[in-house]
Amino acid sequence: MARKAKAGFTPSRAKNLVGVAKVVAPALIPVLAPVIARGAGVLSEQYDRYRARRLGIDVADIGKYSGYGARLHARIVGFSESMETLRATDSDWVSKTEARLAQLLAAVRASERMPTARRKAAHRAVGTDLEMLEQELLRRLNVR
Repeated sequence: MARKAKAGFTPSRAKNLVGVAKVVAPALIPVLAPVIARGAGVLSEQYDRYRARRLGIDVADIGKYSGYGARLHARIVGFSESMETLRATDSDWVSKTEARLAQLLAAVRASERMPTARRKAAHRAVGTDLEMLEQELLRRLNVR
């Protein structure tokens, strides 16, 4: 009687695959390496765009905002840029607020090296303070 061939993975089949790989791999690596590198570059660019969209910033500025406090950092910088419209009418408040924003930004940067619980507490405190400043800015801009 004829024996049926096993359909599973056998040691002799593994040896054959290794032999084929030794012959084929040197020919395929130079062809596939640029394709793989290009694919990795595209994935990296898409991820950067995703992060920039989440932070509400331009992709070119993504390097400025990294770490655990990236969102807060981006919010603070965006807030300080939006205050320029009030500089002519309410320069005293703008200068006080800019000083406070500098303190908040320093707190966000310092919290990067804190233990998780302290960092999260610091981020909550900065976020709460920033929300109050944003509400005051909207009030001064007559946006309700």
